[in-house]
Amino acid sequence: MRILVVGAGAVGGYFGARLMAAGRDVTLLVREGRAAQIREHGLQVISPFGDLHLQPKLVTAAELRANPTPYDLILLSTKAYSLEAAMEDFAPAVGAQTSILPLLNGMRHLEAMEARFGAHAVLGGSTRIVSDMDAEGRIHQLEPLHDVVFGERDKSVTPRIQAIAAALHGANFDDKLAPDVLAFMWQKWVFLAALGGITCLMRGSIGEVAAAPGGLETAAAILDETDAIATANGYPTPQAFLENTRSRVLKKDSPLTASMYRDLERGAAVEADQILGDLIRRGKEKGVAAPLVTAAYAQLSVYSARRSKG
Repeated sequence: MRILVVGAGAVGGYFGARLMAAGRDVTLLVREGRAAQIREHGLQVISPFGDLHLQPKLVTAAELRANPTPYDLILLSTKAYSLEAAMEDFAPAVGAQTSILPLLNGMRHLEAMEARFGAHAVLGGSTRIVSDMDAEGRIHQLEPLHDVVFGERDKSVTPRIQAIAAALHGANFDDKLAPDVLAFMWQKWVFLAALGGITCLMRGSIGEVAAAPGGLETAAAILDETDAIATANGYPTPQAFLENTRSRVLKKDSPLTASMYRDLERGAAVEADQILGDLIRRGKEKGVAAPLVTAAYAQLSVYSARRSKG
């Protein structure tokens, strides 16, 4: 199976490197700057599961446009706000039999890719990994969690999804063919929106929020709002997952923060529209109010508008 990984950042670079190290046929679609960095220093991963230093196959968008080449599987892990540009870049790699496995946050990207490439091409997918990339381009896995969950969106078990499962298995990360991948994506969305809403609204780690007057109550209320929206949309959060999430976002002394908060703190673009804004919209459509999540989204929208002005 020929696999194209779109991007070589903290997520795509990590899973691409693991697949390469396991002998899979992987090519990374990268920007010119990242391509030059990897050619000079290699693709480096620093991880509790073993470090990697590889010289991967690379292709740029310009090269792909000049020589359109269909791939069997496209693994997409860009930030959601970069989706339109990413689709333009990898479009020459999409053929009649290509499957696209997106590992983006939220749900809105599914509709965009469906409109561009057709419903059949787009799988459901999600990942849980805490990783970051330093100034030298090295990918650091920050917690011992690295999974890829995937499946057909209609819950069927097709020959292609079985082939993809075989290609992803045994690459030193956790892979799971989910019987209902959309339900899993909603669960992750509940957690991400709660964690992002809490840490961005309160401007601190979970432990710092828990230590603040009213912090625990605010955090719990934000989680309740995200869960209520998922439930109203037909995806109630399983009790065990909800309680695990509650313990994580209410944990005293926890250094946990959302990647959106870390982006906020360093002045980078944030996925506010995709993680919070779209969730709020889906809540409103079902008559579910989410005042605290809305406040977090409003704050991030002000930040984004100010950032766009330079």
